[in-house]
Amino acid sequence: MKAIRRFTVRPVLPEPLRALGELSRNLRWSWHPETRELFESVDPEGWRATGGDPVRLLGGVSSERLAALAADRRFVRRLGSVAGDLQDYLSGPRWYQQAGHHDLPAAIAYFSPEFGITAALPQYSGGLGILAGDHLKAASDLGVPLIGVGLLYRHGYFRQSLSRDGWQQEHYPVLDPNELPLNRLQEESGAPCLVRLALPGGRSLYASVWLARVGRVPLLLLDSDVDENAPGERDVTDRLYGGGSEHRLLQEMLLGIGGVRAVRTYCRLTGHPAPEVFHTNEGHAGFLGLERIRELITDGADLGFAAALETVRAGTVFTTHTPVPAGIDRFDRELVARHLGDDAELPGIDVGEVLRLGHESYPGGEPNLFNMAVMGLRLAQRANGVSTLHGGVSRGMFNGLWPGFDPAEVPIGSVTNGVHAPTWVAPEVFRLGARQIGAQRTEDALTVGTGERWDAVAAIPDADIWELRRVLREQLVEEVRARLRASWRQRGAGEAELGWIDGVLDPDVLTIGFARRVPSYKRLTLMLNDRDRLMELLLHPERPVQIVVAGKAHPADDGGKRLIQELVRFADDPRVRHRVVFLPDYGMAMAQKLYTGCDVWLNNPLRPLEACGTSGMKAALNGCLNLSVLDGWWDEWYEPDFGWAIPTADGTATSEARRDELEAGAIYELLEERITPRFYDKGRSGLPDRWIEMVRQTLVNLGPKVLAGRMLREYVEKLYAPAARAHRTLDPPTARELAAFKQRVRGAWHQVAVEHVEAGDSSAELGATIGLRVRVRLGELAPDDVEVQAASGRVDTGDVITDPEMVPLKPASGPDADGRWLYEGPLALDRTGPFGYTVRILPAHRLLAAPAEMGLVAAPTESTSEESGLIMR
Repeated sequence: MKAIRRFTVRPVLPEPLRALGELSRNLRWSWHPETRELFESVDPEGWRATGGDPVRLLGGVSSERLAALAADRRFVRRLGSVAGDLQDYLSGPRWYQQAGHHDLPAAIAYFSPEFGITAALPQYSGGLGILAGDHLKAASDLGVPLIGVGLLYRHGYFRQSLSRDGWQQEHYPVLDPNELPLNRLQEESGAPCLVRLALPGGRSLYASVWLARVGRVPLLLLDSDVDENAPGERDVTDRLYGGGSEHRLLQEMLLGIGGVRAVRTYCRLTGHPAPEVFHTNEGHAGFLGLERIRELITDGADLGFAAALETVRAGTVFTTHTPVPAGIDRFDRELVARHLGDDAELPGIDVGEVLRLGHESYPGGEPNLFNMAVMGLRLAQRANGVSTLHGGVSRGMFNGLWPGFDPAEVPIGSVTNGVHAPTWVAPEVFRLGARQIGAQRTEDALTVGTGERWDAVAAIPDADIWELRRVLREQLVEEVRARLRASWRQRGAGEAELGWIDGVLDPDVLTIGFARRVPSYKRLTLMLNDRDRLMELLLHPERPVQIVVAGKAHPADDGGKRLIQELVRFADDPRVRHRVVFLPDYGMAMAQKLYTGCDVWLNNPLRPLEACGTSGMKAALNGCLNLSVLDGWWDEWYEPDFGWAIPTADGTATSEARRDELEAGAIYELLEERITPRFYDKGRSGLPDRWIEMVRQTLVNLGPKVLAGRMLREYVEKLYAPAARAHRTLDPPTARELAAFKQRVRGAWHQVAVEHVEAGDSSAELGATIGLRVRVRLGELAPDDVEVQAASGRVDTGDVITDPEMVPLKPASGPDADGRWLYEGPLALDRTGPFGYTVRILPAHRLLAAPAEMGLVAAPTESTSEESGLIMR
């Protein structure tokens, strides 16, 4: 008999156990070992059955067990200690409060379409969400006053299983927020808080706000499944990345516009400082800038759209994770206009201004589409990619927004991602560190990250490191067998068919891990390029390898599903199924076992399409060695001491098939000649001392770098603090001044030109100085509106200046009768070899964050260059 309504009856905890409720509702338990161990002791079997979820655990504990625990003075003392530790964590000063900076923002709002905090709150699909979750956890550990903002998806992301023939199956279980570690945000009257968006045709979209506490950080999740909505609007937050174009647009409007309103409500109700900085994690939340512009226009500050835009830009940070244009959300302009026009959500804002923000106005752009990343960049004064290489890829990708500038000058920097070590480091690794330097110093090393504390790994005996790795590998083998058995039962196999699973994997065999989303560029099946050679590696009599693979394809990506099926069919082969496995339903709980138990983490994307690739970071924190294409973070931190670089065939392969053949061959060769011998060859001690030394170097050298704490400190120092300073500077009069300057300069820029350049006589010898004289036309602008620069440096074979040095020139006279100004300045010949220079004119204003900010530059024409001899050797 099926129930017509489902709800959760929460337990009434005895007074001595009331703190268990508070502990279960703060997600710090997901990365705090003592809290997790406390809950496990409440009911060990229930803890395992719920996957380590305290809320579900407490919902199933009997009244008799609770009464027994309440009478257990030892348990109550332990509970009091853990609860007191949480209060100290929440209220005590941390890195941010002790940083010594007086200009740090009072609060930062961090918007993301997904957050991977814990498997108990399944609101993530892959790396973007896991990164966002680690961002919040690291902010909590460092005391950074972040407010997270996202959506609550009632079906989350899909659960994955396999058909008998290995085809991906998707399932969408319904999530009850009352069974999740959430509380509904309420008004002082007790009524649920609602945000409202106006939709075309007089319709409305309402959303309630759920609050998750991620340590010190509040995470606000908007939920459209409320009675006030019509059926279509109730489904807006049904699935992560689901639905058609209009559905996605409504999700992103709710995230951006509704998210700002949720933040304002939360701050009003709790007294939390209002954010001075808004951080957009990918373009999905870009509409938050439009809502903030609307606020400024309608709050009585007498700001027009242009001045409000400058104010919003000053305090906005935009992070792009996308290495290819196809990964960016783009909507039909008419669809956006219909939803954001004057009769819909943004009264007082000309929809034409909105559409211009997302217009692909560069060569090759599609004029009828609205680009969310383009809007994100135009609404943010500071932007970054997520690794050094990805920053360069992003500058090239978006170069068209800054015409006339070299990609290196595009104002997109980089902050390389990091991972939250307390979440991803195995308890056994933590305990080994605690034995070496103490529990508190180990915790500090994992959160803030200090090199001298990681250096202590050098003193850990080889035997301890090797035993640790074997223990973790053995745990992985047990996990794989359990999951594989469950998967085969789902595929229709009977228990009598599955006796072979007890022999799957071996805790003494070199174990390779590969787990990630399954778009084509990540090349899940590259390892299958030469199956005979792979079989020889798997079945080698003396130096075998075993491989654990996991990953989900997007439900609409049949190409990705075919890749999974191809790999599953290979893994089903009785000859190798004890050496290679595919585990369905990849998620955080599985990942925490994979990263810790593997010896080698494989990553073989098409370079440079991996924005960062943080899975290899998580593996490295557990002593796993990376085998990767030089892409993402591995490109900047790889060293032969702690891993291997897969050679790539960029620009040399004649076809995709040939490129895959070459790069797969390189993987096989590395495994055969370098990796397996190092793992299996024993030294005098009877241990693989060369392998152990690589594990040690991985921990000592990569450990402090790959931490989310390091990443957060960089965001604070490079982006959040400068954005807060800029935001405070742009009071209404200053914002109007900057907007008027930009409007005036843009209107007059067509009159600006470099007309003549000449250089004084000088021998081209090191240490000599050349006197430059440049005649420029400024039209209606004055010298204070511009900067005339000389750019000089070595030139390549195409006469392109590499690593140019910029020197401002000074006005010497003018304007003459023709309106021309003369600029002069010295040019020092400070390096030998092929040398060149050029000149250019840029807008100049004290509030511009970067020379290229306005995308305006005037440079010599070809005829000017020929007349003046701008390139010299």
